[in-house]
Amino acid sequence: MKLFSCPACAQVVFFENVVCERCNHALGYEPDSNRMLALDPADGIFVAAGTHSDGSKWKYCANYAFGVCNWLVPGEGPEVYCKACRHNVTVPDTSDPTNVARWQKMEIAKRRMFYTLLRLRLPLATRDEAGEGLGFDFLAETPGEQHVMTGHDLGLITIALAEADDAEREKRRTSMGEPYRTLLGHFRHEVGHWYWDRLVRDGNPGALQACRAIFGDDTVDYGEALQQHYMNGPKPNWQTEYVSSYAGSHAWEDFAETWAHYLHIVDSLETGHWWGVSVDPRVRDSGLLTTTIDFDVYRDEVTIDEIADAWLALSAALNSFNRSMGHHDLYPFVISETVKQKLGFIHDLVRGRAGR
Repeated sequence: MKLFSCPACAQVVFFENVVCERCNHALGYEPDSNRMLALDPADGIFVAAGTHSDGSKWKYCANYAFGVCNWLVPGEGPEVYCKACRHNVTVPDTSDPTNVARWQKMEIAKRRMFYTLLRLRLPLATRDEAGEGLGFDFLAETPGEQHVMTGHDLGLITIALAEADDAEREKRRTSMGEPYRTLLGHFRHEVGHWYWDRLVRDGNPGALQACRAIFGDDTVDYGEALQQHYMNGPKPNWQTEYVSSYAGSHAWEDFAETWAHYLHIVDSLETGHWWGVSVDPRVRDSGLLTTTIDFDVYRDEVTIDEIADAWLALSAALNSFNRSMGHHDLYPFVISETVKQKLGFIHDLVRGRAGR
C-alpha cells in the first residue's frame, strides 16, 4: 500500500500506527481520504492536527478499546464502528488475552484487505444492510466440538481463530501441501466468493457468460468437485491453466484464487510504487524484465499487460531476496498466459468492464 506521513511533523508512519514516534501525536487511519490523521484530544473526541488540518472531529472505532483497530469515524456522527469493523458479526471472547492477541492479527489482515477494496471502489454492504451482506465470524475452537472451518456461506465469512497462531497455520499449510498460507490470503480468497455473487451472478448480464467462458462451468456440483479434488489430487498439468492447484477444483475456487492473487499483486505493486522500486537486472540479455513501478495501479487506464510485466520483474526480485535470507519464495507461483487472461478478467470486472 501507500506510504503515509504524520500530518503534524511529516515523519513517515505506517498503516497500523496509533502514535507518531517523533511528535507523539495520536494517529488514526481515515479511509475516505486514505490518510493517516494526527489527532489532538478535545472533549472526549479528537480534532485533526497538523499544518494543513481542517479542524475536523474524529473518534476511534469502538474496537480501538481492544487494541485491534486504529480506523476513525466522524466524531459527531452516530457510527461507533469503522468501515471495516462494522462487517464483524462474531468476535472472540475478549476476556481471554490469547483470543485478543489472535483477533488483533486477524484485524490487521482484514483491514489491509479492506484498504484494497476501498481503493478499487468496490461495492460493500453489511449484514444489516443486505440479506447476503458481507460479514465475518472469528471463531475459536471449542474442545470436544467440530473443528472450525474457514469458508464462505452466502456472504458470511468464517475464519478459524487458530489460523492466527503461526505454528498452527504452518502445520496446516504443510499438511495440505500448500506453498502459501497467510491470514491476508484467507481474507482475499474468501471475499472473492462474495464478489462473485455481487459482480458476476448479480452483475451486468454479460458478466456471468464472460466469466464462464474463462473460468468454466460454475453449475458443476461443488461438493462433489471438492471431494474429487481431495481424493484424486490436483489436475494433471494444472500449472498451465490455474494459479494454484486448488484453483482447479471448481470454477468458483478458480475465481476466488485468481481474485486473491489479483489483490496480492495490486497491493504489492502499489507498495513498490511508493517505495520507488526499480528492477534492473545486471545480467544483460537474460530475458529478465527491466522495470520501474512508476504507474498508479489503481488508475482506470492501467492495463493488465502493464500490471503483469511489472509483477514479473518485481516478484522475481523479491523471490531472490527471500532466497538470499534462506526464506521461502515470497511469491511461489507462476503466471501462465491462461492465468494472465483470468487476471485480466478480474481487472476488467473490478472496473465494471467485464461482459460489456
